[in-house]
Amino acid sequence: MFRLGRRRRTPGLTVLTLEGPSALPRVGIVAGKKVGNAVNRNRAKRRLREAASRAGLEAHTDYILIAGPECNDVGFTDLVETISGRTSGA
Repeated sequence: MFRLGRRRRTPGLTVLTLEGPSALPRVGIVAGKKVGNAVNRNRAKRRLREAASRAGLEAHTDYILIAGPECNDVGFTDLVETISGRTSGA
């Protein structure tokens, strides 16, 4: 997936997408130690999980959401737009 998938990067998030076998979208969330301590990593994962549920993900697509160090500082709307593939107007 890292070689074949499409990649979108923003300061707090990297989104990898690839066509998948499942009719429903599948999502994997990664928050490594660069994000911070366990409290910050868990907060980032919760925010990404909720943002993915609101993003209107495409069927037959696998997503990997990789939290960056600034993930908890990025606005929630920006996370949703990055995951969905839309860009913010600002």
